[in-house]
Amino acid sequence: MAKTVLEKEMGRLRRAENRFIRKQRNKEPSKLDTLLADKIPEKLESTLDAAFAKAFRLIFSKGSAIIEKSFSVRRLALEFELDTVQLEETGRRRDMRKFTRRAAKTGTAHTMVSTVTGITLGILGAWIPDIIVFLTLLLRNLYTISMRYGYDFTTDEEKKFMLRVIAAAVQQDDDIIKADREINQIIRHGLHTDSSSVDERIEDAAIALSHALLLMKFLQNIPVVGVIGGASDFVYMEKISDYAVLKYQRRFLTDQRRKELASELESV
Repeated sequence: MAKTVLEKEMGRLRRAENRFIRKQRNKEPSKLDTLLADKIPEKLESTLDAAFAKAFRLIFSKGSAIIEKSFSVRRLALEFELDTVQLEETGRRRDMRKFTRRAAKTGTAHTMVSTVTGITLGILGAWIPDIIVFLTLLLRNLYTISMRYGYDFTTDEEKKFMLRVIAAAVQQDDDIIKADREINQIIRHGLHTDSSSVDERIEDAAIALSHALLLMKFLQNIPVVGVIGGASDFVYMEKISDYAVLKYQRRFLTDQRRKELASELESV
């Protein structure tokens, strides 16, 4: 039996997910990591944990409305509706891929802004303000990606999902496999099945980012040399955004499959 458009897209998605996971799982420590591992102050990681957690809470409580003003929610919602109508009319693979093509383009300019800002602050040796800038631009990317697939980024369920995505994207070894499976399970059964709180998810995401960026933020606190740490913002912004597109695409395809099943049941 010939595969349907939906089955082909799901197969393509799984291959992309596996490539991402393999790359993260097999990532080897750099020579710089090994060289400077014992030179990082013991208290820096806990300080960074707290800084990321505080920044997340600040943005969620006061910054989301400001971020929302930086793009047209109405335009993105309209584009999604028009793309959905076209997909329902044609059922073509290229029309299904349109959602992901739009989402994948999200944040390119803002990734570059993050890079320039990170390098500038790195030269000045200022990594605490950079955390606010980095997370603001990152969440703007994720808000936009969620809207490209028709999901409301303002709910607590969506915030928890985004925070899981952020934490999973920077994991390595077997941790990336475990985190990815947990996200897929939530997608399969619905976001309402995640019984954790937003605060718990903030703590996990903060720790994951702190661990991943520890060395780079240590370097960023050193004037001039900090340019290396500042440039790392681009790498992690891109990595997390790429992974977010994969997980939102999985949600979208899963929802499309549910619609197909419902339609089949109605026609029986």
